[in-house]
Amino acid sequence: MDSKTKANPPRTGKPPKTLIQAQDLGKIEVSRHVVATIAGHAAAECYGVVAMAARGLRDGLAERLRRENIHRGVEVEMREDGVAISLYVIVEFGTRVSEVAHNLTNAVRYAVERTLGLHVAEVNVNVQGIHVSGGA
Repeated sequence: MDSKTKANPPRTGKPPKTLIQAQDLGKIEVSRHVVATIAGHAAAECYGVVAMAARGLRDGLAERLRRENIHRGVEVEMREDGVAISLYVIVEFGTRVSEVAHNLTNAVRYAVERTLGLHVAEVNVNVQGIHVSGGA
């Protein structure tokens, strides 16, 4: 036998032993809370987003969420085709809302897919309010 045959043994149709062992280790489950937290942090870092907002409006006002409750501004639905994420945000006055929403969608999709390896089927952006800066 030459060195070429040793380096590349003939294929037998069976997967390598390491792949079988890796598949037999079990499964990983990710809670909705974890997905919501990752999505919320990604959203909060986007340009034009002032804060995450609580899902419901109280007396027509959006409630700004603190960093430790950022997951409350995100709804996560596990579906057959992937994860559906709904974001509730407050945006800065003067920014183009459609651009903020587009960037937000891409950033959240990238963060969740890269971090968790889950397919994101859709990202919905709900603008709960507009923040006007106090300086003149």
